[in-house]
Amino acid sequence: MIVGQQKPFDEIWGMVKGFKKVLVYGCNTCVAISHAGGGKEAEILASMIRMKATQEGVDMLVDNAAIERHCEPEFFEPLMEKVRTYDLVLSTACGVGVNFLSDRIGDIPVYPGVNTSFYGAVPKAGFFVELCGGCGNCILHLTGGICPVVRCSKSLMNGPCGGTDKGKCEVSKEIDCAWYLIVERMKKLGKLEELFSIQPPRNWATGTHGGPRRLVYEHIMELEEEKKAGK
Repeated sequence: MIVGQQKPFDEIWGMVKGFKKVLVYGCNTCVAISHAGGGKEAEILASMIRMKATQEGVDMLVDNAAIERHCEPEFFEPLMEKVRTYDLVLSTACGVGVNFLSDRIGDIPVYPGVNTSFYGAVPKAGFFVELCGGCGNCILHLTGGICPVVRCSKSLMNGPCGGTDKGKCEVSKEIDCAWYLIVERMKKLGKLEELFSIQPPRNWATGTHGGPRRLVYEHIMELEEEKKAGK
C-alpha cells in the first residue's frame, strides 16, 4: 500500500487561504489506512481550516467529501460536476491521486494535503514499514523475498557489507541489516548457495528515467471497449 502523512497544518493553510470555496477531498483506500487522508481525516482537516479562517477573518466556504480512490476515474467521474464548482480541491490522496485528478478536472487547481512517503506494509496497527521502492526491476526471487534496494541502507546488490553487526545496520541499531535477513531467509529456504552468484551493478536508469512508467494490459482495454460498444 502507499503510505503518506498529512502535511503540517501551517503549510496547508498557506496553500488554501487565498481561495473562497475549498473542497477537502479524501481518498478511502491507502492513505485512509495510514490515517492520513481518508474521509475522517478530510472531515477533521476541513473543520480545522474553517476554524482558522474564522480566527483570521477570512471569508471562506470549506466542504469535505471522500471517494474510494482518486486514481481511478470510475470513482470520481460521477461527482466531477460538483467538484468543479469549487475554487480549489485539496486532495488528501497520495501524489498519484493528485496527479490523476489534476489531469482531468480542468482549470481548477488540485493541491496536495498529504506527503506521500513510501510503499509499505502494516505489521501491526499504527506501524508502517517500507518494503518496496517500485524500482521496476524486481529481484526478490534472488533474495528470499527481501528487497535490498529499500531495506538495505546502502541498496547493496551483494552483501552483507562490513558494517553489519549482530543483524543490525551500522547506520542505526534500530535498523535491521537487510542482508543479514536475506542470508537467514535463504538458509531456511535451503538456497543459501544462490547468494554466491555475484549480481552485476544495478542499472538505475532502467525503468526509472525517460518519462513516467506505464503498464498496459491490452486484453483489459479491449474488454472495456467491448462493454462500451454493447458487445
